[in-house]
Amino acid sequence: MASFPPRVNEKEIGKLLLNLVDHTEVVRDLTFAPDGSLILVSASRDKTLRVWDLKDDGNMMKVLRGHQNWVYSCAFSPDSSMLCSVGASKAVFLWNMDKYTMIRKLEGHHHDVVACDFSPDGALLATASYDTRVYIWDPYTGDILMEFGHLFPPPTPIFAGGANDRWVRSVSFSHDGLHVASLADDKMVRFWRIDEDYPVQVAPLTNGLCCAFSTDGSVLAAGTHDGSVYFWATPRQVPSLQHLCRMSIRRVMPTQEVQELPIPSKVLEFLSYRV
Repeated sequence: MASFPPRVNEKEIGKLLLNLVDHTEVVRDLTFAPDGSLILVSASRDKTLRVWDLKDDGNMMKVLRGHQNWVYSCAFSPDSSMLCSVGASKAVFLWNMDKYTMIRKLEGHHHDVVACDFSPDGALLATASYDTRVYIWDPYTGDILMEFGHLFPPPTPIFAGGANDRWVRSVSFSHDGLHVASLADDKMVRFWRIDEDYPVQVAPLTNGLCCAFSTDGSVLAAGTHDGSVYFWATPRQVPSLQHLCRMSIRRVMPTQEVQELPIPSKVLEFLSYRV
């Protein structure tokens, strides 16, 4: 006989379950661990990230310290083992979420870093900065694999803040692992391919603030400063069998293990997203 979920008590809908109180400044971002554990991480202007266990009545498990200024955003890796946090002072941090320790600090941006997102296989990390750039990193080695510039010619490090109308506000990985979307203050939404250094599509958007792909990757939603949400049909491309195999391998193998495989160098470069 088929089983059905318990009937929801309509009186319980909208009821406040927990009030997590400990931050001393504005909370800028929240992210749940993808593994369904109900572990929640909050990022705040008080320079900390706090780890909460919602299965344990919202108990605060850990405070992650390391940022010297505001923390703007945070994101879990798909397997929940790593957390990326970004903020002012050019900071990009990677954390081990099993031991709650810092893995490494990623160096490369020249201005505040305001958004981050992992690729669906966890092999890549995208970060967006006021230095007018989106970087694609290998989170296991700390190497910058790709750079998507929003100002041409790109600014030198001395003037790396770029023009204010080129500040990048948000970045999001598509679930096909091939596309990245970014919003900048130049009133544009850009769709990038991870193997191209120029946008494959551009759309107009004024006052863009944040963006996210739908689960199937067919729609991009973008929120604006004036309270509106806009939607776009995204560029569609059937992933190659090679790319699907690469994602399957990279979901379970970090870069260090891939580099030890007894395979041809070209295949190794492909699996490492270096071609």
